[in-house]
Amino acid sequence: MSELRFDGQTVVVTGSGGGLGKAYAVFFGTRGANVVVNDLGGSFNGEGQSSKAADAVVDEIRAAGGKAVANYDSVENGEKIIETAIKAFGRVDILLNNAGILRDVSFKNMSDDDWDLIIKVHVKGAYKCARAAWPHFRKQKYGRVINTASAAGLFGSFGQCNYSAAKLSQVGFTETLAKEGYKYNIICNVIAPIAASRMTQTVMPPDILEKLKPDWVVPLVAVLVHPSNKHETGSIFEVGGGHIAKLRWERAKGALLKTGPSLTPGAILRQWNNVNDFSESSHPSGVADFMSLLEEAQKLGENEPGDQLDYTGKVVVVTGGGAGLGRSYCLLFAKLGASVVVNDLVNPDDVVQEIQKNGGKAVGNKASAEDGDVVVKAAIDAYGRIDILVNNAGILRDKAFTNMEDKMWDQVIAVHLRGTYKATKAAWPYFLKQKYGRIVNTTSTSGIYGNFGQANYAAAKLGILGLSRALAREGAKYNIYVNTIAPNAGTNMTRSIMPEEMVQAFKPEQVAPLVVALCSDQVPKPPTGGLFEVGSGWHARTRWQRSGGHGFPVDVKLTPEAVVKAWSDIVNFDDGRADHPEDGQDGLKSIMNNMQNRSSAGDKAGEEDTDILENIEKAKKLQSEGTKFKYDDKDVILYNLGIGAKRTELPFVYENSDSFQALPTFGVVPYFGAEISWSMSEILPNFSPMMLLHGEQYLEIRKYPIPTAATLVSYPKLVEVVDKGKSAIMVSGTTTKDVATGEDVFYNESSAVIRGSGSFGGPSKGADRGASTAVHQPPNRQPDAIVEETTTQEQAALYRLNGDRNPLHIDPGFSKMGGFKTPILHGLCFFGISGKHVYQTYGPFKNIKVRFAGTVLPGQKLRTEMWKEGEKVIFQTVVVETGKLCIAGAGAELVGIVKTIKL
Repeated sequence: MSELRFDGQTVVVTGSGGGLGKAYAVFFGTRGANVVVNDLGGSFNGEGQSSKAADAVVDEIRAAGGKAVANYDSVENGEKIIETAIKAFGRVDILLNNAGILRDVSFKNMSDDDWDLIIKVHVKGAYKCARAAWPHFRKQKYGRVINTASAAGLFGSFGQCNYSAAKLSQVGFTETLAKEGYKYNIICNVIAPIAASRMTQTVMPPDILEKLKPDWVVPLVAVLVHPSNKHETGSIFEVGGGHIAKLRWERAKGALLKTGPSLTPGAILRQWNNVNDFSESSHPSGVADFMSLLEEAQKLGENEPGDQLDYTGKVVVVTGGGAGLGRSYCLLFAKLGASVVVNDLVNPDDVVQEIQKNGGKAVGNKASAEDGDVVVKAAIDAYGRIDILVNNAGILRDKAFTNMEDKMWDQVIAVHLRGTYKATKAAWPYFLKQKYGRIVNTTSTSGIYGNFGQANYAAAKLGILGLSRALAREGAKYNIYVNTIAPNAGTNMTRSIMPEEMVQAFKPEQVAPLVVALCSDQVPKPPTGGLFEVGSGWHARTRWQRSGGHGFPVDVKLTPEAVVKAWSDIVNFDDGRADHPEDGQDGLKSIMNNMQNRSSAGDKAGEEDTDILENIEKAKKLQSEGTKFKYDDKDVILYNLGIGAKRTELPFVYENSDSFQALPTFGVVPYFGAEISWSMSEILPNFSPMMLLHGEQYLEIRKYPIPTAATLVSYPKLVEVVDKGKSAIMVSGTTTKDVATGEDVFYNESSAVIRGSGSFGGPSKGADRGASTAVHQPPNRQPDAIVEETTTQEQAALYRLNGDRNPLHIDPGFSKMGGFKTPILHGLCFFGISGKHVYQTYGPFKNIKVRFAGTVLPGQKLRTEMWKEGEKVIFQTVVVETGKLCIAGAGAELVGIVKTIKL
């Protein structure tokens, strides 16, 4: 097909001084567009300002023959960014809202600044830029918008409550813009990209980032904003690493119960399987037909009651509890024995009196939900605790987007999104302390599906869902459960957008039982993180559905034209491949799996690949420039502690000890981050970091005593690449020298097995290099010595501070992706523990060689079995709980004088 061009169009890209934004800007510059390169020039966490980043991208575009200008404004000043486009090029056609920052911190430690800055940049910034461009789009009856979500927003992410809220808000915002803009040929979509950037480099390992270049995201965006796309709007796409898929909402058939007195929390819980039954699901783009549901519900017989819930002793806070939905929640909780704090900015007292008249317990609190501390303090002052928080307070400021004023935007975001954050933040410390808490937050179908005239409300309400999902992940282990409802009810707020007969028909009492049920201890697993639509006696869970999508070969540059050809696969939900992602790891699954997708995979199986063989020989001759590593006694102590040194073992943990020393296996630390001089993908066919396993490790200590403080420099060298057919073995050797003396201190040889990278015609057997390649067979007798040591639950968390920051060893999501139920211990950590056992039993060794045979989970016990054979110690290490080897065929050559280290 012909090349997709953008000649004469003007593209505004926010945050385009680097990463994904830069990739957008440069691409559109090569395809004929005028480009406004916006970048504030700050750090990834929002600090500082500089014009250099934007200027460099503009220079690159111009040098290639393109047209570009720079803009250095913050996205909060969106009108200035769009004004730059109009002044420079006379028009604006495409807006890519890409700018973003991170302020990652657990919710309990999150400051208001951490929250406000993220919302300001991601939420307000996207609004301001779109609002400034909108009149131009409408006037010319043409416009294209891409807003940026993320997996953290779609699924919630631990330590990213602010970011999750901001990113999911973009979905509701985009869906609303899509509905309002369609008749003016304004197409709006949202993407959740997985791409290497300054932000993701803080949470992903380098080998993964290498496969997640922004180039994989750009072609999808190009297709979505091209004039040829006239109908794909309001859509959500997950993209990265060569894989593209579409997401949509999926709604369960749900449980319909008779409205009236028999609609109780217990009756709903009795029907819980039906609430969550997706066997007859639908994929809506808007609110359910609640009037028809109400008519059906009223025809049903009385509901089976289920268990009677008892909230005696529980303290409930309901924001916006003075009327409507909030009032109905307060009354039902009080009826079931709870002590209720009725919060309302206008009038909480009438509801308090109503509860007290019925024999219940309640106090009023007249404050804005934004004053969360004041709201929660009312509960503590009156009852000494808080157990349940229902975030219900809200306002409407509806207006077509083209007429929306900043004040309308700010008020709705402040009350709904920030108010939910503030009240929850105030309650969170009490929930953590008592290891109990229940939260129900309130989203809206306007947020889930978008709605005309409610861009502010949709953004706020879906932002609340993003916050809820992140909170659910952080709170689960503390018995804090967080769920979200999208209620349909007639209230004073909805009276402005509903006919009066509907307001009267859709009673808040039809919603309250689900809220109360979700706050009970009887919700079946999973009891947290759910999204439920409710009203008219109908209760249904809503979740994501993702198309099977399309994976492009990762060894072929992706183009927009290729994306167009695969479009039917990308958006196909009906071919049996669709799934239902629930967390960020599910979101990454397809992208990670696609890393093995290569156009040439298997084409040269069994044949000699001369390019690979030549590249290997060239790589073996390359000289490393050297990587420095400076350390002192603190680093030595940290390493010793990381492999299990005890506080009583002063030579290992106290710098003033007469025999203070580094354990010999410290030698693996200085070389770990040394930069190699060759490209892995050039010497290994079909290379993927996901297919790499650490096979063997050899360490030679060339200088005793090991310095306890020094500046070292490491020089890695490619030793050999062995062809094992289905896999390859790459061996690298690193010499580490003391900068001050020029002496060798350590030599490491590391063997890595790379699955899927064999059959290139290389040697099938490695060279014999003496001690570094020796395989040690244990003698056929009982061990001469055995040392057992139980690792701690914190072992991996501590050891990673020595430099190996691979998330596999700390992040349950990454370990799950790697096929492990929980994060595993670093191989070099239990290598160090085993080496310590040899050292403490037989004394210093000049070299040590191990083969990694299995995994170890933090907390498991290790048993090192040793046999003394002359000046050599042969050993193996067993995981006691499983009886399986984690280290096999291992040996260490002693320095000559056998000496037991007694501590």
